[in-house]
Amino acid sequence: MAFTDLLDSLGGVGRFQLIYTALLLLPCSLLACHNFLQNFTAAVPHHHCRGPTNHTAATTNTSGAWLRAIVPLDQLGAPEPCRRFTEPQWALLSPNTSAHELATEGCKDGWVYDRSVFPSTIVMEWDLVCEARPLRDLAQSIYMAGVLVGAAVFGSLADRLGRKGPLVWSYLQLAVSGVATAYFGSFSAYCISRFLMGMTFSGIILNSLSLVVEWMPTQGRTVAGVLLGYSFTLGQLILAGVAYLIRPWRWLQLAVSIPFLIFFLYSWWLPESSRWLLLHGKSQLAVENLRKVAVMNGRAEEGERLTKEVVSSYIQSEIASVRTSNSILDLFRTPAIRKVTCCLMVVWFSNSMAYYGLAMDLQKFGLSIYLVQVLFGVIDIPAMLVATTTMIYVGRRATVASFLILAGLMVIVNMFVPEDMQTLRTAQAALGKGCLASSFICVYLFTGELYPTEIRQMGMGFASVNARFGGLVAPLVTTLGEFSTILPPIGFGATSILAGLAVCFLAETRNAPLVETIEAMERRVKEGLSRKDPEEKREEISLQQLGASPLKETI
Repeated sequence: MAFTDLLDSLGGVGRFQLIYTALLLLPCSLLACHNFLQNFTAAVPHHHCRGPTNHTAATTNTSGAWLRAIVPLDQLGAPEPCRRFTEPQWALLSPNTSAHELATEGCKDGWVYDRSVFPSTIVMEWDLVCEARPLRDLAQSIYMAGVLVGAAVFGSLADRLGRKGPLVWSYLQLAVSGVATAYFGSFSAYCISRFLMGMTFSGIILNSLSLVVEWMPTQGRTVAGVLLGYSFTLGQLILAGVAYLIRPWRWLQLAVSIPFLIFFLYSWWLPESSRWLLLHGKSQLAVENLRKVAVMNGRAEEGERLTKEVVSSYIQSEIASVRTSNSILDLFRTPAIRKVTCCLMVVWFSNSMAYYGLAMDLQKFGLSIYLVQVLFGVIDIPAMLVATTTMIYVGRRATVASFLILAGLMVIVNMFVPEDMQTLRTAQAALGKGCLASSFICVYLFTGELYPTEIRQMGMGFASVNARFGGLVAPLVTTLGEFSTILPPIGFGATSILAGLAVCFLAETRNAPLVETIEAMERRVKEGLSRKDPEEKREEISLQQLGASPLKETI
């Protein structure tokens, strides 16, 4: 008997699973806001040098005519953002005068910013332009470094301490560090707070997905996992709306951080994973949690019949072989786990690198940043709808591989679209981003099903570390465009295709029960149990007392 059979006897996908999943996915929506927040809080407005302080008229008057005497024009006829004349050239105010070989200097007295779209950003507050422009990218890299560290830390802690504890702490840490980010007035304090915020990203995502998967019967795992992707899509749309309404960066930072105090408060109600409790000898607490689930699902009588012996019998063989402690070496110690780990390293790294290479600099498209954010969010809806359907009826492996290869091809083909067709290039990039977002959320679910419960969090944490390395490498790949414009798309496209090919070496997990231990995983591979059982039930959403079709419920 598998643990999923016990969940089926307690109501399957019932009221508890629906409420539990909703409460876990709601914070994930706002977490997406933090992931892309710097597209708005660190937006770079149009700017030019401030006039010399020893020339009062040049300093206070920034009209077009006076500006012509202070700042030279670039090749497009716009004011240079990083240079000014050493002395105001009043002769240039005459329409028949041109500027040739006039002495210029850097912006010694600061900059004047266009505040028509963004009243304030960190770029304006700390002058992160011109020579200091790399500091803006450094702030995002520090955030991604926090995500990387968090993936390693929280992935390991969750297997040792449980899923709930690290999740509750992550909510509190994000709320406090988010408020601190908006409060402190120095760039260094901002970066430290962003690092702490980044750490919570992995703690929330990994533990939320594991709790959803481990409390969900087999027939509901696919849609539950894909709903995480839809929550991220919702978060991107929420971010566009909130950023449009709240333009000052400090107030925007507060608006997306304070709700995590609410998530922290209600998260104490969420029960710990009974799978994890049973595997770590806490069977009495597991029974109490299962009885609460039975009551919420209208199966109180079945819940009352549960005892420690009955519950433990569902995974008795796995309990006997669980290690008292696990290390990162367990991901490489045995052949089956080693193969899964090596393939997933390639998949997560490549997927993340291509994804963030496309999605983290919306201003490069030359359109309204709010419109592009909405476009990049909306495109995920049809893409993930297709991904949901194919995962249910075709399988995880084919779905993830197809989306990765398709995204890689679209990125490479985009090289051949003429530069003046900016709208087409933007639309094609959005479609590629949609494919990558869908494959990303599919591989989250796929990874959770491939690893046994004993090391699931450690495996997902390690895989997520590789994804964060991809996020860190993405800006470096983009800078290769200074040497050749074809290098970044080739890099992003080729790695995405390579990841799609690596997926083909993984086992299919559609309709397969979750494996509890490393030994069970190795035994399954040796005995060929990963092949589909013709008598296994079809993977569909059997919502209690509704009997709805999977496609209808997906929509």
